[in-house]
Amino acid sequence: MGFQQGLSGLNASAKALDAIGNNVANSGTVGFKSARGEFADVFAASLAGAGASQIGIGTAVANVAQQFTQGNITVSNNALDVAINGGGMFIMSNNGAISYTRNGQFQIDKSGYVVNAAGYRLQGYPSDFTVDPAGIIVQSTPTDIYIDPSDLTPKDTDSVTVGLNLDSRESTPVPAFSRDDPQSYNSSTSVTVYDSLGVPQVLTMYFRKAAVNSWDIYYRVTGPQIAVPVDVGPDNLNFTATGGTTGTTAFTQAGINTGTGANPMTVDIEFSGSTQFGSTFGVTQMVQNGFSSGRLAGVNISPDGVVQGRFTNGQSRNMGQITLAKFNNPNGLLSIGGNQWQETSESGAPLVGAPGTGSNGVVQSAAVEESNVDLTAELVSMITQQRAYQANAQTIRTQDQILQTLVNLR
Repeated sequence: MGFQQGLSGLNASAKALDAIGNNVANSGTVGFKSARGEFADVFAASLAGAGASQIGIGTAVANVAQQFTQGNITVSNNALDVAINGGGMFIMSNNGAISYTRNGQFQIDKSGYVVNAAGYRLQGYPSDFTVDPAGIIVQSTPTDIYIDPSDLTPKDTDSVTVGLNLDSRESTPVPAFSRDDPQSYNSSTSVTVYDSLGVPQVLTMYFRKAAVNSWDIYYRVTGPQIAVPVDVGPDNLNFTATGGTTGTTAFTQAGINTGTGANPMTVDIEFSGSTQFGSTFGVTQMVQNGFSSGRLAGVNISPDGVVQGRFTNGQSRNMGQITLAKFNNPNGLLSIGGNQWQETSESGAPLVGAPGTGSNGVVQSAAVEESNVDLTAELVSMITQQRAYQANAQTIRTQDQILQTLVNLR
């Protein structure tokens, strides 16, 4: 049995060195998980049962187990590089064949899909995902994440929220009101609004004190294609003796024609956050809800995996949400190369969810997860297996010498 024991030892050391060599070779591979050889002793089967003096007949490879421990996170310059910090794996599709990976080096292909170097498409919830009252995205069937390159459709302004202070110490101007005469009103301010074609227009508001705690508000809309300024108003805004608004604070200005071929604008203007104190005029809030058209300028990915497109008009749009898969037994996955694994009966079914939910980790954009190979430990293991290989070779040599001695007996 000495030859068999030594031969099995040589084979075990060679297999262990194979695993170590593969680890060392992939020490710079993003998302790679190191493997180790696991061995078991071998005994001859006996119907009569094993005796107390039974001697084993060597060793055999019981398993080559991958170590799904966390790798270091390193930042990159690509916003589509995504690292998982915690549990879970990216879900990839190769023409419908699903695989899983920890390598988050992604890019956008010519069709607008997020893919890896092999062209596999990253899976996630579609861009029209819904959110429950708690703010959690409602799960649906994962699909290919698509970055829509089309321009963002403009939105016309239909609401303006104004917060300002009108000086209670002001008196009513003597001249009759005229937008062209600064002496006929007390103060003014303006905001850029947008028509249905996304063309910017300037809405100017003029404030003229009408009486104690009462102000008239006039409006003028000007723009690049408005030959004659559009004048509307007045509205009347009233205040209490303590400076707060009273009565009507929301006014609607309709039928504003911008001359661009867009729909006539209808704008609701809200002044409920305004005050009348004995201090100088000042604007504290000016918010409008319109915007021009915009082109895709970049992509952001949040820690919960939401892929958001950024546009040149300052707006953003959700393109989808990355999903992760978690397995009860990741060591049961089948490695198919290219940093990809496939589900097996040993791994169990994937538990799919968004990053940060359940036992899934969060994701980090513009970062990658390095290989979890510890080169120092691998080099020490290499020396150990080299010594074991030499020792097993020595047992074969010794056994050979003993047999040679027996053959030479006379």
